[in-house]
Amino acid sequence: MPKYPNTISSKLPKVGTTIFTVMSALANEHKAINLSQGFPNFNVNERLVSLINQKMKEGLNQYAPMQGVPKLREVLCEKMEKLYGAKYHPDKEVNITSGGTQAIYSALTAVIREGDEVIVIEPAYDCYVPAIELNGGIPIYVQLKAPNHTIDWNDVKKVVTSKTKVIMINTPHNPMGSVMTAKDMHELEKIVGGTNILIISDEVYEHIIFDGQKHESVCKYPVLAERSFIVYSFGKTYHATGWKMGYCFAPENLMAEFRKVHQFIVFTSNTPIQHALADYIKESDDYNELAEFYQKKRDFFLKQIQGSRFKFIPASGSYFQLLDYSAISKEKDTDYAIRLTKENGVASIPTSVFYHKPVDDKLLRFCFAKTDDLLKKAAEKLCAI
Repeated sequence: MPKYPNTISSKLPKVGTTIFTVMSALANEHKAINLSQGFPNFNVNERLVSLINQKMKEGLNQYAPMQGVPKLREVLCEKMEKLYGAKYHPDKEVNITSGGTQAIYSALTAVIREGDEVIVIEPAYDCYVPAIELNGGIPIYVQLKAPNHTIDWNDVKKVVTSKTKVIMINTPHNPMGSVMTAKDMHELEKIVGGTNILIISDEVYEHIIFDGQKHESVCKYPVLAERSFIVYSFGKTYHATGWKMGYCFAPENLMAEFRKVHQFIVFTSNTPIQHALADYIKESDDYNELAEFYQKKRDFFLKQIQGSRFKFIPASGSYFQLLDYSAISKEKDTDYAIRLTKENGVASIPTSVFYHKPVDDKLLRFCFAKTDDLLKKAAEKLCAI
């Protein structure tokens, strides 16, 4: 086919294929155990699958309302009030989305104009910065502090300017597995109080938090809630990442702008799944069991690699565990991750790729949302190094 005669100027010249796609493809090529991409390898609850099938057979297969199925929005508002004491209006302040990534993109597109600055706490999930840049925004970076990957709020204060439009936060954190505390939320309140700064809070791992800690959602703090888009994921909660189903809460004035964008990106999301989720959440609060479920998996994985040469601090949240390989190799994390996949048969994600300028702390991210037998096999390979 002849090439278009004019050179296309890329809007994302520094962006290539995501590391998740690269490492999963490498794992498949070398028949390695894939602990890189963050998806469970066990089944979705049978009752939920049955409900979706039932809704399909009932004929609920056409467009849902743009905002999402009303019953599902009502159930989610009830859940928010029960868990966090936060009252949201089901018609005006919540929207069902096609995954958390779409919700983040829609929120940024709704509020970012050319030249606006967005503070990004890095390492950051890889969809944040491209969405900012596609909307003409300027990412301003603040690094988490090792070894526990906490936020130094003085660093955040230093980069706040008259151009700061949004601060993006993520708790529990992907990729580092750290969790923001009530003290963190109060520090954030001090920074944004009396300003027009907005917050996008990525809370997709809200139920996956360990060792007796509680999830500190921004919705619990009025100064933050009044200016926040809060993003959640059904996929993370119900072991169904392939459904690409999420939702976003925001006060009415912000949600109105969110919906203007949302309707022209996807318009609406999967109808039978929405109806099934509405029934399922109404009848079951098994999301309250997720923390214990995943803590057992974290502990099992760490016990299995106890005798290895890897060092670790147990993750506080999410279903990712960082392993420090500095006692094994001085290679760059990207190089070692590739070699570990090819030669040792375990795929991971190097954490340097989550920074705008690679920071190589000799850390790899492993997903433990896997069956115990797979985790044991992976651990045996890691212990043999």
